[in-house]
Amino acid sequence: MCDCYAPNGEPIPTNKRHGAAKIFSQPDVKAEEPWFGIEQEYTLLEKDTNWPLGWPLGGYPGPQGPYYCAAGADKSYGRDIVDAHYKACLYAGIDISGINGEVMPGQWEFQVGPTVGISAGDQVWVARYILERITEIAGVVVSFDPKPIPGDWNGAGAHTNYSTKSMRSEGGYEVIKKAIQKLGLRHREHIAAYGDGNERRLTGRHETADINTFIWGVANRGASVRVGRDTEKEGKGYFEDRRPASNMDPYVVTSLIAETTILWKPSHSNGNGVAAP
Repeated sequence: MCDCYAPNGEPIPTNKRHGAAKIFSQPDVKAEEPWFGIEQEYTLLEKDTNWPLGWPLGGYPGPQGPYYCAAGADKSYGRDIVDAHYKACLYAGIDISGINGEVMPGQWEFQVGPTVGISAGDQVWVARYILERITEIAGVVVSFDPKPIPGDWNGAGAHTNYSTKSMRSEGGYEVIKKAIQKLGLRHREHIAAYGDGNERRLTGRHETADINTFIWGVANRGASVRVGRDTEKEGKGYFEDRRPASNMDPYVVTSLIAETTILWKPSHSNGNGVAAP
């Protein structure tokens, strides 16, 4: 893994690691030891038809419901690829912590984390590359499009779980609520950085909040930001930003979350409403 620079020493436009490293090297950020856990969703497509793996050619499978975390040849398509990717990531030293079949058949997820700071972006990019290589061997295409199939099918995201040292300590839930309020105030800025085509996914349906609305809640899959019941109960822990698309740049997303929640000081309200539970 390396980052790239032009002959004049400037980072090339696609080198988002450079800017992220600046944020993660800030003393205030380093002191908070930001942890990230990223849930990377993706869709497996047949190479010749560009249609999801396991779907009838030119047709559709049964409605969503039985496919999530499913087992069985009639509900789970591509597990050999998923398992091979998992084992390759373990061998490569990726902090991969799980895999599961997703709501839409042919769609899967792997999780990377917890990882600290810039390492989250490094590991997600390498894990994506390994997945490209595994699917190449299998003769299948991997898509990170946030809404590969229009209609009544779930999109693909990259839910980003996040905590700081203060959030993980006693009284951390209050720190979490203040951080979420900051995220609400910068909602448009975050949406703009959270992946291309996300407006097709964030519709307010299929376990998403509408792209133009910021709402947070406890155990709410339809929220922009979700807090787990254990975090609420224990008064400390982490939260999940559910807005990032599956094609997001993890350097951009992780560094922006850290910047907003740790470094950014709101001077005044910009008028964006923040809906609370």
